[in-house]
Amino acid sequence: MTHPSPTELLVLHAVRLKGHADSAAVAARFGLDAHDTHEYLLDAQAHGWVAKASFADLTGWSLTGTGRQRNESQLRDELDGIDARGTVDAVHEDFLPFNAQASRLFTAAQLGSAGDIHGQLADIADALRDLERRLTARLTRFSGYHDRFAIALAKSIDDPAWLTAIEVDSCHRVWFELHEDLIATLNLSR
Repeated sequence: MTHPSPTELLVLHAVRLKGHADSAAVAARFGLDAHDTHEYLLDAQAHGWVAKASFADLTGWSLTGTGRQRNESQLRDELDGIDARGTVDAVHEDFLPFNAQASRLFTAAQLGSAGDIHGQLADIADALRDLERRLTARLTRFSGYHDRFAIALAKSIDDPAWLTAIEVDSCHRVWFELHEDLIATLNLSR
């Protein structure tokens, strides 16, 4: 049976996955209500779990060290509470060879290498569909990675920025976020 994560966990986890994001982007990550998310962020700020900062023309939230520890505790408690550690660990193991391949492809795309990058990333997207299916059978918060990746891949045919750019929800950004989600959930280091 799939488990819906509590909003407080999703808000902190979205900040972790995004790295630095405004309230709307945090809410959008898991389809949360924007007003409620902003209120959760203000509460999290009062607890010292998030900080609001501005860089150039961007203002957003980021996790503090205490917030990272809080999110790790939430993730651990959730994973153990629903006995899903084995599933997530198995998916992570299956993810690693695809991660090595994806990393090579993203580097090649950034260097402008020719080749069948799109075809190989399409194969990775197919694998991602299965990985996500296995994860979402236990935790709903893992949903959406395949669709986001596939949309970015389709857009990259006309605009290569959708392969690796950081200012759009590119294939690389989606893949990096999934990797962070898996290692955060399992409390691993990169």
